[in-house]
Amino acid sequence: MGIYTVIARTVGDRPCFICVIMFLEVLNISKQEIQINDEIRDKEVRVIGMDGSQLGIMSSSKALSMAEAANLDLVKIAPQAQPPVCRIMDYGKYRFEQAKREKEARKNQKVVDIKEVRLSLNIDTHDFNTKLNHTQRFIGGGDKVKVSIRFRGREMGHPELGMEIMNKFADACQEFAVVEKPAKLEGRNMLMFLAPKHNK
Repeated sequence: MGIYTVIARTVGDRPCFICVIMFLEVLNISKQEIQINDEIRDKEVRVIGMDGSQLGIMSSSKALSMAEAANLDLVKIAPQAQPPVCRIMDYGKYRFEQAKREKEARKNQKVVDIKEVRLSLNIDTHDFNTKLNHTQRFIGGGDKVKVSIRFRGREMGHPELGMEIMNKFADACQEFAVVEKPAKLEGRNMLMFLAPKHNK
């Protein structure tokens, strides 16, 4: 919901009022940032009515009295403004509706996990295919996969062998996955990341 904030500026001896449109998405204000009712101690505040109308600048005590007279709450929605902007609203109803929206957003949100599949320089065909099947299952479930090879002892002298296995594994996965991050040696580990393939 939009509100209009009027900023006063002095030009010469005369005040010049500039109307600035300020769009405030109240839903994005966290509980920690909000001050309500008696928590608002500012000397003066700019007040927005329940219907979005400008009620002007007044003392916070007067604004609170107006809110209480309407059986509503005074909520500071723009603490950084000069003076701070407060809105008269049903804060309990606002929190309830916000919680419902957040719950719905979490419900529709897909959590992507990163699974790990470990290969080795001397992996045989059976193990290779087993790891491939695991990867296909993880990718099919919408998760990403970290493919790793741990180099031990003298194996560090042959990183090209690890790269060869990684490329072979990536080729075997190309029907259902894409390489999000190509194979790279980090310390004694070579890592590659695969992500689900989105067919157009």
